[in-house]
Amino acid sequence: MLKSGSNVLTLLPCLPLKNKMNFEEIYQPLYQALAKTKMRRWLDSLPKQVAEKLNPDNHGDFQRWVNVIDQLPELIADQINLDEASIRVNQNNTVEKNPELKSLLMGLSPWRKGPFHFHGVDIDTEWRSDLKWDRLENTITPLKNRLVLDVGCGNGYHCWRMRGAGAHTVVGIDPSILAVLQYHVARQFIGEQQVYVLPLRIEDLPADLNGFDTVFSMGVLYHRRSPLDHLLDLKSCLRPGGELVLESLVIEGDDNQVLVPENRYAKMPNVWFLPSCDMLKKWLVRCGFRDVTLVDVSQTTIQEQRQTEWMTFESFQNFIHPEHPDLTIEGLPAPRRAVFTAQKPK
Repeated sequence: MLKSGSNVLTLLPCLPLKNKMNFEEIYQPLYQALAKTKMRRWLDSLPKQVAEKLNPDNHGDFQRWVNVIDQLPELIADQINLDEASIRVNQNNTVEKNPELKSLLMGLSPWRKGPFHFHGVDIDTEWRSDLKWDRLENTITPLKNRLVLDVGCGNGYHCWRMRGAGAHTVVGIDPSILAVLQYHVARQFIGEQQVYVLPLRIEDLPADLNGFDTVFSMGVLYHRRSPLDHLLDLKSCLRPGGELVLESLVIEGDDNQVLVPENRYAKMPNVWFLPSCDMLKKWLVRCGFRDVTLVDVSQTTIQEQRQTEWMTFESFQNFIHPEHPDLTIEGLPAPRRAVFTAQKPK
């Protein structure tokens, strides 16, 4: 149950959800909400898309992951906080460790976006995603009562933070089935809070939805073979006058500088274009955005991305040159991230 505050939402005690893995039932409130908006035509394809993507036959570990969620204890939360670094859900201010719950949640590793705290268990994710949120939350148009889309949202950590900042409804999309099921873990503990993560790519959305007040794309642009097409897709999701919040890897340089890695970048094979900030601004303007504003530039550090017991594979320390921390392991400029805001014309 939600109680509205001046800028954020205070969450009151709620009962654990039942029938938690009935996907049709879980997403029904979203479908009903969309039916009342100008985006109602999305319903012609969306329920079928969700059913097809969340088909156990699509991934060999799908049923194992679902079994983990089905075994989660049904705990009544009396403390839910979506406006702190760690998304927190507690029963009677539980702080002691819960080894049984931790073992279950470990079964959904790797956990990449967070952190989360569920009933005494701290999920120390690979990314301290709260640091990214801290860099942008006071620079964007306030989210209170806004309809928000988060493209490439991972397990939905930032979606919950957006809801905590007052967004009316948050829709996240991400093609990773594991990430979507991690969202369902959070939803099981937090409850029905008008936050929905869908197993989709932006290409799965109808053209020209023109319905979201704010669209986020964070950590996606450099993975796109055609970055301008991605910017145009984001624009088509916004209502006239809506705001884009774009976060991406960038390089230093003037408005003619773009890095195109020959093979890998920081061991990632799917990095295509890393523009300078001035070049990225030029792209946004060329795609028809106005009031394009650079609000932050930050160097990625080992404090923000690292190995933990919840993500034991290679991470930032393995991607950087051991003798030259300003370079990647391939000898390219080390990860540097920029945040832009831009408006779709009315």
